[in-house]
Formats: sequence, C-alpha cells, structure tokens
Amino acid sequence: MKVLLIKDVKSLGKKGEIKEVKDGYGQNFLIGKGLAKLATPDVVENWKAEQARMEKELKETLARLSKEEKELGAKNVVIKKKLAPAGIQGSVGKDDIAKAIKEQMDIEIDKKIVELKKSLKTVGEHKVSIKLGHGIHATVTVEIVGEE
Repeated sequence: MKVLLIKDVKSLGKKGEIKEVKDGYGQNFLIGKGLAKLATPDVVENWKAEQARMEKELKETLARLSKEEKELGAKNVVIKKKLAPAGIQGSVGKDDIAKAIKEQMDIEIDKKIVELKKSLKTVGEHKVSIKLGHGIHATVTVEIVGEE
C-alpha cells in the first residue's frame, strides 16, 4: 500500500514523502492516527497544489514583511507627552508605540511583537525592536517629545 505522509513519522519518513508500507500498518496506524493518507493520484495532486499555494503565500508574506521593515526603519515615530519635573508624565509603553505606528505610518502591528524591556520615561530618541515574524526584525526610532 502506498501512503502520502502528512506528518513526519519517526523511522519512516518526512512530511510529503510517498512510502510503500504494509497494508495493516498503513491502514490501522498511519491513516488511523492521521499521519498519512492513501496515495491516490487525486490525493497526491491536491497535496502538490496545496504546497504550491502555501509557498506562494509565504513568499507574499515575506515580501510584505520586508517592505514593512524598510518603512519602519526609515522614519521616526513621534510621541508627544506632557512634561513633568523629571522627564514626562506617565510613560510610553508597547501599546502607545503600536498606536503611534498605526497612526503615523499606517502599518498595523500588534503590541505583543514590540520588544520593550521597560516603559520609556524620558524625552529623546529611543531604539525599539519589533519582531515582524519569519525571522524579520525591524528597529524603529521612537522620539518622545515633551509638551507643556
């Protein structure tokens, strides 16, 4: 019996490979546990089409993230806060940075991907790293401006 592995199987093969296995092992274990599908021509063709679609989506995502990385690194994000006797009133956190990027650059990012060890509490420029995904990191310059 020929099966198409849809998950890696130890000592048999990797995801996407077509393997010849004994009928009982293929039917009862591999197909029964959702590790493989019977390798009919339709199943194999659908698998290849799905893999091509996923690869195309990945390329589009990587291109979009690379473009966003360049945009984020090119401009400063300006955040205005009221001045206090020492620094600014309150602090600038991940949420403030994400909102400012959305307003000023029209790039939607989640506050969870902003890497900030502690909130920013001083006026000036600060470098902030943003994990965009797929190993792409952008460094944004956040400029905190004090106002009376």
